[in-house]
Amino acid sequence: MSENGRAGEHATMDDVARLAGVSLKSVSRVINAEPHVSARLREKVEAAISALNYVPDTAARSLAGSRTFIVGLLFDNPSPNYTMNIQKGVYEACRANQYHLRIDNVDSSAPRAEYEARLLGLVSNSRCDGFILTPPLTDDVVLLDFLDRSGIRYVRISPALQAQRSPSVCIDDAQAAASLARHLWELGHRKLAVVLGPERHLAAARRRDGFIAALAELGLPEPVREVPGNFSFEGGIRAGTELLQDGPRPTAIFATNDDSAAGVMAACAQAGLRVPADISVAGFDDSWIARSVWPYLTTVNQPIEEMGYAAASLLLRKGEPQNTPHLLDYSLVVRDSTAAPLRA
Repeated sequence: MSENGRAGEHATMDDVARLAGVSLKSVSRVINAEPHVSARLREKVEAAISALNYVPDTAARSLAGSRTFIVGLLFDNPSPNYTMNIQKGVYEACRANQYHLRIDNVDSSAPRAEYEARLLGLVSNSRCDGFILTPPLTDDVVLLDFLDRSGIRYVRISPALQAQRSPSVCIDDAQAAASLARHLWELGHRKLAVVLGPERHLAAARRRDGFIAALAELGLPEPVREVPGNFSFEGGIRAGTELLQDGPRPTAIFATNDDSAAGVMAACAQAGLRVPADISVAGFDDSWIARSVWPYLTTVNQPIEEMGYAAASLLLRKGEPQNTPHLLDYSLVVRDSTAAPLRA
């Protein structure tokens, strides 16, 4: 114990203020991440917090500000990589702001009445100060209307509808997929196919649209084949099997996420085809699976964890955030699963 404060689990804000040599109000401003706090003040307070092992009293903060200091994350996505990385980004932002994170999975494929009852029940009873919405929930008008009527703050990740309705974080899915289409075109591919995402996942639809539009602009002489894949490994196997067995075989397949692309590669192996010697495969996300399959997967890097962090940071920002999309960068990652076709 020092004369300026006491270290350990029972340290108080008063102890932090004494050790830092600042007012109690200054400590509160730093802890609550208020704007216009100088870097010097923040450093002094954070050093004192660290030295004293001070833990903010969330219950007291909640009573004082009529808040629960809980952020809700709602998702419905079959890709474990996507949900894991979104959760990681949101959690880190919550931790930095002394908030707790609640995570709920909602199955949008359930009967509509059952789905809506569960969704609105979760929002009503969760006691969250705000929500992060991920696709396809991010475009569910029933949910958005309910949140707006209830005055509950929310930030959407990758919305496709009413982009100006709320704060949001996204990449340009259509242009990202277009860059992949141009890559395959420059390799010489003219017989192409797309493995689609879930029907209600509008970000996946934007990828499909951007891919096909870019090929049309380049002058693709024949239509692109399309089959459902549902963003899952198993769905990718089914989609790949269908594309290889029925109709003219494509020379390149674009799957709208990496999980289904990996499934397509498995279907190619089952059919005795080599990737990329016999057929090229590309995905979207740059998830761990893109570097776990062989050959390594050509894909689009979507900064999923950063999107989660940015969404939570917007939600927790003081004041009302602007209802304009917060656009993050993407990049084309060319690996071993794409090459020039052996046949035209």
